[in-house]
Amino acid sequence: MRNGWTTRRGFVASGALGLLAPGLLPGSVAAAMETNENEVPFRLALASYTLRAFPLTETLAMTRRVGLKHICLKSFHLPLEASPEEIARVRKEVADAGIDLYAGGVINMAGEDDVNHAFDYAAAAGMRVIVASPDPELLPLLDRRIRETGIAVAIHNHGPGDKRFPTPESVYERVRPFDKRLGLCMDIGHSVRIGADPIADAERFADRLIDVHLKDIDQAGPAGKCVEAGRGIIDLPGFLRKLIEIRFSGMAAFEFEKDENDPLPGLAESVGYVNGVVDTLVSR
Repeated sequence: MRNGWTTRRGFVASGALGLLAPGLLPGSVAAAMETNENEVPFRLALASYTLRAFPLTETLAMTRRVGLKHICLKSFHLPLEASPEEIARVRKEVADAGIDLYAGGVINMAGEDDVNHAFDYAAAAGMRVIVASPDPELLPLLDRRIRETGIAVAIHNHGPGDKRFPTPESVYERVRPFDKRLGLCMDIGHSVRIGADPIADAERFADRLIDVHLKDIDQAGPAGKCVEAGRGIIDLPGFLRKLIEIRFSGMAAFEFEKDENDPLPGLAESVGYVNGVVDTLVSR
C-alpha cells in the first residue's frame, strides 16, 4: 500500500498491460482510458521528446496506441527551421491521426529573432501553447507577442544546472508582472530533483500553471532518473489530486525519458498507472 491508495499493481492492471495487447484497436484504447470529463478538468497528453528516436508517423501511432489524444511536438518531429509547407504537412498529419497538436517545445530563446520565429512557427502549426526556455530579458517581448497572437507561453523549469529557471518558483516570480498567459510548464521530475514540492507548488502557482510535464524519478537530488510512473518516489496520486482540486484545465503531458529506443512499454505502463489513479480519485 502507498499513502492509503490502492496498490500499484491494481493501477497498472487498469490499463497499461492491455495497451500492449496485439489486437487492441486505438479506438478501444481511447475508450478504455477515458475519464469523467466533468470531474477531471485537465487532459493527459504526450511530450513527444518521449519518442525522440522515432519519426513522426510512428510517434503518432504510438500516441494513439496508449490512448492519448493531445501532443506537444519537439523539434525532432517538427523542426524549428521547417518551411511553411512542411509545417502545414505535419499539422495535417497530426490532425488526420485524430490528435490535437496543442503545443510545441521545449523551445530555447536567446534573442528577439528566436521569440518571433517561435510565435510564427506555433501560429502556422495551430499550436495554442509554446513551451519555452527563454532568457529572462526576453519576458517583456514574450508578453507583447502573447497579447498580439493569443498564444500562451509556458516556461519550463529544468532543475539543477538551470541558471535561469531551475524551479517553478523562479518562473513564477519573474512572470508575475506580465499577462497571465505567460506562465509555467511545471516539470515535476526536475522539481523533485532540485528539492521543490510539486504538490505545494501546484497550489501556490495555480494562477500561472499552463502545462505540466508528468513523470516519476528514482531518487531525489540531481542524480534522479526517470522511471515508470508509480515505481519512483514522486507522490503522483497526491499531485494528481491537487490538479483536480485547483481545477487545472491544461494538459498533463507524459515525458518518459527512459528507454529511448524502446519507450512504449514504460510509457504504456505509466499511462495505465496514471489513469488508474485518476479513476480512483474521481470515484472516491
